[in-house]
Amino acid sequence: MGDKYVVALDQGTTSCRTIIFDKFGRVIGQESREFAQIYPKPGWVEHNAEEVWQCQLSTLKDVLTNNYIEPSQIASIGITNQRETLVVWNRHTGKPIYNAIVWQCRRTANVCDELKEKGLHDLIHQKTGLVVDAYFSATKLFWILNQIPGARAMAVEGDLLAGTMDTWLIWNFTAGRVHATDYTNASRTMLFNINELCWDEELMEIFEIPFRMLPEVKDSSGYFGSLDKAILGEEIPITGVAGDQHSALFGQACFEEGMVKNTYGTGCFILMNTGQEPKISNHNLLTTIAWCMGGKVEYALEGSVFSTGATVQWLRDELQIIKSADETETLAMSVEDTNGIYMVPAFVGLGAPYWDPYARGAILGLTRGANKKHLVRAVLESIAYQSMDILELMEKDSGITIPQLRVDGGASSNNFLMQFQADILGVPVIRPEITETTARGAAFLAGLEVGMWSSRSDIEGVWEQEREFIPKMDRRIRNEKYRLWKKAVYRSRNWVEI
Repeated sequence: MGDKYVVALDQGTTSCRTIIFDKFGRVIGQESREFAQIYPKPGWVEHNAEEVWQCQLSTLKDVLTNNYIEPSQIASIGITNQRETLVVWNRHTGKPIYNAIVWQCRRTANVCDELKEKGLHDLIHQKTGLVVDAYFSATKLFWILNQIPGARAMAVEGDLLAGTMDTWLIWNFTAGRVHATDYTNASRTMLFNINELCWDEELMEIFEIPFRMLPEVKDSSGYFGSLDKAILGEEIPITGVAGDQHSALFGQACFEEGMVKNTYGTGCFILMNTGQEPKISNHNLLTTIAWCMGGKVEYALEGSVFSTGATVQWLRDELQIIKSADETETLAMSVEDTNGIYMVPAFVGLGAPYWDPYARGAILGLTRGANKKHLVRAVLESIAYQSMDILELMEKDSGITIPQLRVDGGASSNNFLMQFQADILGVPVIRPEITETTARGAAFLAGLEVGMWSSRSDIEGVWEQEREFIPKMDRRIRNEKYRLWKKAVYRSRNWVEI
């Protein structure tokens, strides 16, 4: 490919990033920009979709300019995105009719309760692989159509389009020519049948969603459309799209059944490749589509933790006891333990395996000798405990003993956290040389389509280990710490009374 590059657009929960990769999978340049988090009511989370689009566009332009790369040097573009976050817009004006409702938002918890009361949980679970929860897109779309004046009538007339953030970006980058998503993002909506691989008519009726609102579903690696020439002066093809966690699984080269990765971002997201057959969980984990290539779908088991990196941000922004996330490693290592503190960061409820939207954050075990160092350490340990909750159940659902955990995301650079994660799991934790695996996965998916890489074997050759964290904690100590964590979680649950 000569001096050609692949660009990954990484549309996250708190920021937009654009990263340029070369044929060796190396980062050539990157730009990042945060956007506003909107909290209209307790438990509600929104984004201004137009701000997100402009934020993503500006990072794309800036990364090319700042690294002296011409648009003609870009072979293709991959998109990875925060999943489940939903936006609805007018197909004629291209303007959203309401803010994007973010995956963290709990406003539709009561809608989910009603669905369960009607006995629909098992039906939805079998069709989608998901549990009935406000986390997913369907109830968000239902809410917008019922709460925004005139929205339902416009939707029925075909004037409104809906999509997750990948769809919103594709629409804007192609100047409204393409309304599409990929299989991974579709599988997170609670409207997509992961067995029959289509939007499900019965689910559409349950959620009262007009079919014409939804995007076309395409392979994760394939042609989606091209950037409108007016944006950069070149029509660059978009040839890879995947939700952020699926993209990270691909970027970690977890191509074999049983391979597992954990991405430490705003939340923690653990995925296990389970091969070409979906495995429905018996322990409140999710069955999801890992990716689709060449018309062939592969599946994964997933557990989602809602507040991990977000809890560190809470220490920084609300409590103001740290100035940056980097400080947490030094503070945590400066004390021997948490002085008995357990922190359950259920700010927006608990995700897998509890799925309790009424849980709230709790700090337990406080004594007069506790200080900010102990609290910081307890916050980092809570990230590892929440991951442990999921991994032990993942082994039960899959019947596979996890030999190692591959890690990525911002907090994976925290050596204290990674060592504690290995200790509490009792298995090695592997950190790659390049931890930008979410963006890298999108680049790999896009690059495969245009010949930047010829096969998955090429990608495996590019992936390199940076460090392995070996478990050191005594089993009895590990078990006792985990027992107390479970006790703390129990105390945080069902806090909000309805």
